[in-house]
Amino acid sequence: MLTWGQGMLLDVRDITVQYGKVAAVNKISLQVMEGDIVTLLGANGAGKTTILKAISGLKNPSYGEIWFCNQRIDKMQPWKIVRLGIGHVPEWRRLFRNMTVEDNLMMGAYTQKNREINKQNLEEVYQYFPKLKERRNQKSYSMSGGEQQMLAIGRALMCKPKLLLLDEPSMGLSPVMVDEIASIITTIHKQGMSMLVVEQNAAIALNLATRGYVLETGQIVLSGTKDELIKDDRVKRAYLGG
Repeated sequence: MLTWGQGMLLDVRDITVQYGKVAAVNKISLQVMEGDIVTLLGANGAGKTTILKAISGLKNPSYGEIWFCNQRIDKMQPWKIVRLGIGHVPEWRRLFRNMTVEDNLMMGAYTQKNREINKQNLEEVYQYFPKLKERRNQKSYSMSGGEQQMLAIGRALMCKPKLLLLDEPSMGLSPVMVDEIASIITTIHKQGMSMLVVEQNAAIALNLATRGYVLETGQIVLSGTKDELIKDDRVKRAYLGG
């Protein structure tokens, strides 16, 4: 078991999350250390998105605990979790479609009331995503899928998170745009951002990650470093095409 003294950010302890009487995840434990990109691999329905929702307060565990920066968060309201330093980029982006790019970004800063700090954060996001600055007055619904994904990531960065949760960042994107989003994620990570990434494309996920967990039907069946998972025959057969 990893300990807080080793630079742990997130410690998910034996959580079970249910929808009605059905357990979507069952006694899951995982950790994210400072500077990590941790990936969750698994087929549709394995429980990956549910884990992210539990961490960000959108779905309460029926059992177990979630700790972030040595503070228990599994009973907190989502906005308080954001304020502590967890940003969530949800599956399918979930943008405010009829709002402009800049208004969407500012919605990510709703816990920060200092206008000068928000202005600085906005400029940092525009440095990561120059396309967003070019289109800051454009309505989000009129953007391409890749541009919307950039906007969703930028919105989450506006709260200056210590940990970024990314749910299927490559979903629905062209191969060229997938590569661009992966490059941006790598750049953000190099600036010190820790991340927990859900991604069905195992090749992309393992290329980005430092460590990973493999889920099947709501349970972790395998975990290890990126290199350990890439070399594992089970991962090769199930996720890497051989």
